[in-house]
Amino acid sequence: MAQVPFQIRPAVRSDLEPLRSIYNEAVLHTTASYDYEPRSPEAQAQWFAAKQAGGFPVLVADDGGGTAVAFASYGTFRAWAGYRFTVEHSVYVHESFRRRGIASELLKSLLAHATGQGLHLMVGAIDAANTGSIEMHRRLGFEPAGVLKEAGYKFERWLDLALMTRRLDHPVT
Repeated sequence: MAQVPFQIRPAVRSDLEPLRSIYNEAVLHTTASYDYEPRSPEAQAQWFAAKQAGGFPVLVADDGGGTAVAFASYGTFRAWAGYRFTVEHSVYVHESFRRRGIASELLKSLLAHATGQGLHLMVGAIDAANTGSIEMHRRLGFEPAGVLKEAGYKFERWLDLALMTRRLDHPVT
């Protein structure tokens, strides 16, 4: 597949509908999200406002013409004070733009951002059958942290959840 030129930038309000569309396709057709219901425009706006209020980035891969074709973010791992230096990330790519390196570039940008915020650990929670995502995380320095057997249920089957982590005290390459 040919590489598509793109730039990574912070999301703006006009990106919310394309991001919602990307997320909803993943909800309806993949196990990238264990959610069942598509996100409404109101829920998407609340999600974005919560990210902004928490000081968490929402980054998009822009096709060069202003259209978001992928997005990534991170947020609170767990709500207790002792976890305040640990975040969990998400990356979603429009189905037409997958397997072109966009997710890797977004994740590299998230890692750099988190490092700049003085965070210590980034967690990825990945459907264990998603070997492409697991391999991408390994290439970017994430290490397996365990598998939660049958942690999710979607599409009439039990799903295993692979956890991967990366310490943020070394350079992002």
